[in-house]
Amino acid sequence: MPFSTTALNQALDALNGGTPSTIIRWASLHTAYSATGTNELTGGSPAYARKDLNTFWGAASGGSKATTTSVTFDVPALTTVAFVGLWSTVTTGTFAGMGANGGATQFGFTALASTDIFTAPGSAYSNGDTVVVFPGAGSTLPTGGTPPAAGTVYFIIGVSGATFQLSATSGGAALNFTSDGAGIIQKIVTETFNAQGTFTLTTDTLTIV
Repeated sequence: MPFSTTALNQALDALNGGTPSTIIRWASLHTAYSATGTNELTGGSPAYARKDLNTFWGAASGGSKATTTSVTFDVPALTTVAFVGLWSTVTTGTFAGMGANGGATQFGFTALASTDIFTAPGSAYSNGDTVVVFPGAGSTLPTGGTPPAAGTVYFIIGVSGATFQLSATSGGAALNFTSDGAGIIQKIVTETFNAQGTFTLTTDTLTIV
């Protein structure tokens, strides 16, 4: 999950015994990525509302923090759930960041403009998988031409081991960028609700990357 600057600063302060200025314990659902927490669901009957994660997470271990239980949201009709966000309060509050629905493993990647090929060691994607990319610590996404944008959903094409290309459409043309780059890639699952329903968040992992 790409954390907000506020959340990252609080994590760093905790390294020397600092006390967080806000406690992040509320989950939200979003139709699309945002670095500021927009695109959150609204409406429905029963109405959508953020959920308290006070007992949702287990203790941090191995550099990450994973779920131990699940929470269920009411979701209005004609809505697509794509991202899960974190907040300090049940409404408004301090936004801590959002990650791709599905809680999939994040992989570091490099991308070469000369071939438009991404290399993500350890990954095992299949053609047609949907993914999102984000800049990692100290890295910059590829630029120029048609580069990948943070949080935009792309399709995997041309898989060969841990290498692949990205396309804006399923089976479409590869993104063609003009400058090398690097970042984090993660598989995403989007769920569309044609009628009022419920969404259960069962798997998620927080990792600072």
